[in-house]
Amino acid sequence: MADLLDDPPALSATCSAAGERDAPAPPPAPDEWEGARALLAAHPVVEGRAALSEELDADELAPEDLPPVRTAEAGAQFWSLHGDAEDGVVGTLRRIDAIRAVVAACPEELRLAHSTAEMADARNCGRVAALLGPVSWGALGGSLAILRSYQVLGVRAVNLTRFDRFAREAVREMNRLGVLVDLSGADLDTVCQTLAVSKAPAVLTRADPETLPDDALRLLGRNGAVCMVPVADDPAVAADALDRVHALAGPLCVGLSGAADPTAGYAPLFAELLRRGWDADDLAGLAHVNATRALREAEFLSRAARLRRSP
Repeated sequence: MADLLDDPPALSATCSAAGERDAPAPPPAPDEWEGARALLAAHPVVEGRAALSEELDADELAPEDLPPVRTAEAGAQFWSLHGDAEDGVVGTLRRIDAIRAVVAACPEELRLAHSTAEMADARNCGRVAALLGPVSWGALGGSLAILRSYQVLGVRAVNLTRFDRFAREAVREMNRLGVLVDLSGADLDTVCQTLAVSKAPAVLTRADPETLPDDALRLLGRNGAVCMVPVADDPAVAADALDRVHALAGPLCVGLSGAADPTAGYAPLFAELLRRGWDADDLAGLAHVNATRALREAEFLSRAARLRRSP
């Protein structure tokens, strides 16, 4: 009889015992939305991969190409120079020419940036900084001379996808030139061998953390690399990926590649991360501080190398 008089178990406990799924996480509170918008207003996002039309041509710019669609919170963008595999050097030069034409056609919105100082100038003038790169590995043509020519044209990143003798020489030359090594899509062996050679931070302009084992993320963290994660329509997916990078590589290694829905922007993601306990410094790093730091360190190492070589 005493058992019958005991309080019945709570419904949530009964559901858990029956194997039911936990209730979904509550949506961010209003103050988290406000905090997210305030952070983004103070820290415009450096996006790792702005993909332009494959058919973009400097001589045939259409109204829909101007300016390229982007989120309102973007402060700087790496503009991908990837094209068809058979395009090679000529195709890459055409894309550089087309991007310069787009920037010239939108002077009130865009500004080409070759350095972190020029990125800051663009931001102070209310423009979005356009950074050239990454260039595809095949577009180097196995030539350091072509790599140096891209750097003169303003290229800031090259996507290294395999490691061999030429790659070793190219990584050292990129360090000397201040060009970032982009390891997006590289296998684990390539990541490990590249980071063993490079003295500058690497980037993954379009990182897929699910393909990177824990040890690789820890290695990227020791290098100071920045894993720029794309934001899907469901911000929780990107938040899960960023939580993993944050935990294994560290808060200095998180970044953003781009948003699948430019109209929604990054506020839903930042509100979700605030709900998960990310602080303002971590979110500022995610937005732009970490990517800017990697670029600045590459510039510093390049200047130091030139000073060492000067008589």
